[in-house]
Amino acid sequence: MTSTESSTESSTGSSTGSSTGSSTGSSSGGVARRGTAAGVPYLALPPASAPTASTPLVLTWHLMDAPRTPEALAAALPLAGVDAWRVHLELPMTGARLSAGGAEELVARGRRDAVLELFGPIAEQGVAESPAVLADVRAQLGCPDGPLALLGGSMGAAVAFLTALEAGLDVAALVLVSPLLRMRPVVEAAARVMGFGQTWSPAADAVAARIDAVERAGELAAVGRPAVLVVVGADDDEQGFVRPARELHEALLAVHGDARRARLEVVPAMGHALAEEPGLVAAPQTPHAALVDAAATAWLREHLR
Repeated sequence: MTSTESSTESSTGSSTGSSTGSSTGSSSGGVARRGTAAGVPYLALPPASAPTASTPLVLTWHLMDAPRTPEALAAALPLAGVDAWRVHLELPMTGARLSAGGAEELVARGRRDAVLELFGPIAEQGVAESPAVLADVRAQLGCPDGPLALLGGSMGAAVAFLTALEAGLDVAALVLVSPLLRMRPVVEAAARVMGFGQTWSPAADAVAARIDAVERAGELAAVGRPAVLVVVGADDDEQGFVRPARELHEALLAVHGDARRARLEVVPAMGHALAEEPGLVAAPQTPHAALVDAAATAWLREHLR
């Protein structure tokens, strides 16, 4: 272990730009808000202190494994110790945004062409819509000036990383959990586990090059060098997730030149998921998720400013 790599033990409405649905109590004691922002469903958990125009904001994107909805991710990683709005967004092509074919269609897409029909379109849409979503969220919650952090899990981590690189946002901190960092080894892992297929073509090659955080880590220098925490389970797929996490950490240290702003946490005995199946609704936090939550909370408390 190095000083920067540690082993950690310890539906929504459809009207664009309006807050819809019910309010419920949150883990920080305030009222959770469900709504849509620029057409994207979200769940917003309030800060512990009275919100102001400069209250920090954390945008998150869930996994496609458990927890696979905003509500489930909010329960797995409540980030209750972060005095910020925590706004959990619904990934494209999931939940209320599923096509008429439902989950079966997603699996069919993955088996036909995981890159061009599944992972690529989700990433493309998630990044493209993020500036409008952020602007709408800030307007609805009344926090136009607060610092911004992004957090994503698995596919959501790919969206978070690409958003930091490409969306023109001022991002102070980035948390990537069980992250999809390199497309090719993830597609190979999906083929082994789920029978997903892939015929590599110039178009698929281009998507894989875009979704390659290791090769693109140097581009963070041009967008303000946000502080990046990478969290991966020691029992996750070695080729698909663990090795790329280590490779990204090494690349980030070269970019930042400061070990305090690039950290890798490897959680013993944790696989890929952060919640028990089916991961669709809020559920009790698992011991592994509690460790991830603690690491993310500490990182955001230090760097979200």
